[in-house]
Amino acid sequence: MTDFGLAIRNFVGPGEVPDIDAIYGYAQRAEALGFESLWAWDHILLGVEPSFPIIDSITTLGAVAARTTRIKLGTGVLVLPLRNPVVAAKALGSLDVISKGRLVLGVAAGWYAREFDAVGVPFKGRGKVFERNLDILMKLWTQERVTLNADGFNLREAVMVPRPVQRPRPPILVGGYVDAVLKRAGTVGDGWLTYFYTPESFTKGWAKVQAFAREAGRDPKDLRSTNQLAIYVGSSREQTTADMRQWLSTEWDVAAWSESTIEHAIHGSPAQCVEQLKAHVATGVDRIILIPYRYQPEQVERIAKEVLPKL
Repeated sequence: MTDFGLAIRNFVGPGEVPDIDAIYGYAQRAEALGFESLWAWDHILLGVEPSFPIIDSITTLGAVAARTTRIKLGTGVLVLPLRNPVVAAKALGSLDVISKGRLVLGVAAGWYAREFDAVGVPFKGRGKVFERNLDILMKLWTQERVTLNADGFNLREAVMVPRPVQRPRPPILVGGYVDAVLKRAGTVGDGWLTYFYTPESFTKGWAKVQAFAREAGRDPKDLRSTNQLAIYVGSSREQTTADMRQWLSTEWDVAAWSESTIEHAIHGSPAQCVEQLKAHVATGVDRIILIPYRYQPEQVERIAKEVLPKL
C-alpha cells in the first residue's frame, strides 16, 4: 500500500517570503485530513539573482512538531555534507525526541557548488563527506559510546543523549539519481527518495537500488521507496497544463544528469489525476510526496477528498 505525504512550503519563489502561519495551518490540516507525512525542503543558500528564500528544514519541522501529534516529519532532502555531523546528529535526534518519534530523515550529497564554497566544504569531495557524515551520525544514534578520530573529528567515548525515540534510530532515506547514490540507498540507508520521476524512470532506479541491496546481502523488502511529485487538480488537463508548466519551469530545478523531468507532473481533472497516480502506485512505491500546485489550501482539500479516496 502506498502512503501519501505532502511537501511543506518552507521554500518559495524569488521575491516571496515563507509564511510561517500558513505553514502551521497547512500542517495541521494535512494531519486532520489523514496524510501520512510532511516534508521540508533544505538549502542554506540558493541563488543570487534571483535568490530563493528558504527557512531551515530542521527548524521548520521542529515548529511543525509542536503543532501536530501524529503526522510523520521528513527532510526532503537534507544536504548532509553541509553540516557538521555531530551537530546534525544532535539537532535531528532532538527533533525525533520533540516529535515523539516522527522523524524520517531524507539525506543527499547536494548539487549547488556555491553553497558548498560558502560553508567551507569541498564540493568535489561531497560524496565522501556525505558517507563520513552519515556514518558518524548513525554511530552517535545507535552506539552507547563512540570513539573515532578521522578528518579532524576526535570523538573520545562520546555519549549523545537523549537518544532518538525511534529504535534503533529514525529511518534514513538516501536521495539522488546516479548509480553511486543508488548503491548507498541499497547498502547503507533504509531506502531511496527521488524527485520528479515518471513511473518508468522510478521503476528502473528502484530496481537498481534493490539489486545493490541483494549484492550486499540485504533483503530489499526491508527498504522503502519514496517519489516526490507535483500535482494540480483542476477541471481538465487542457485547463491545468499551461499553469503547471509555468510553475515548474520557473520555481523548480530539474537535474540534467538525472531522469527527473517536469513532464512527470500529475494534473487534470480528479479522475485524470487518479489515473496518473495509479501508474505510480503500480510501481510498488511505498510513499508518494505530493507537491500541491502552489501549495494552495484548496488543492490540499481536493487531493484528500477527490483523488486519494479513489486510489
